Amino acid sequence: MEAARPATEDDVARVLELTQELRAELADHRGGNLWHRTHDPVEHSAPGLRSLLGYPEDCVLVGSFETSVVGYLIARAHTLADGSRLATITELYVEPGARQVAVGEALANGALAWAEEHGCVGVDATALPGDRAAKNFFETNGFVARSLTMHRSLGPGSDPTDASDASDTSAGSAE
Repeated sequence: MEAARPATEDDVARVLELTQELRAELADHRGGNLWHRTHDPVEHSAPGLRSLLGYPEDCVLVGSFETSVVGYLIARAHTLADGSRLATITELYVEPGARQVAVGEALANGALAWAEEHGCVGVDATALPGDRAAKNFFETNGFVARSLTMHRSLGPGSDPTDASDASDTSAGSAE
């Protein structure tokens, strides 16, 4: 049986393991290197992740199958210029072997419920270019594209693979 629930202190080590799996998987995707470098690293240490567990603007969920934690989701609520609130799923990852048993759906539904409870007008999520599985996952769960982020690498320190194929405009999360 799949389920999603708020993460606890007891889940911190497991979530940190899963964040490393996410980063390793995204390293091979176009845009993954830049996503990793621009992504807020606070939650990728035990103290940083623990701080998110108690912060009301953040949602950290774990997804399980039977009794094993096999996925996680991190979302954050933001107040917009007009005073409304928008939630953003910053990370969603489910181990490959558990992707066909609805753990991702349970996590996404948990984030949607959390966002609604926190007065958000919507929820955003990102899929890297070429990551059709993530794009399809979000679309299957009712998400639609509302914006595309375009990028052009410049000079030293840029990753030429991040902008190698602009023809695929799906925009990281790995479900």
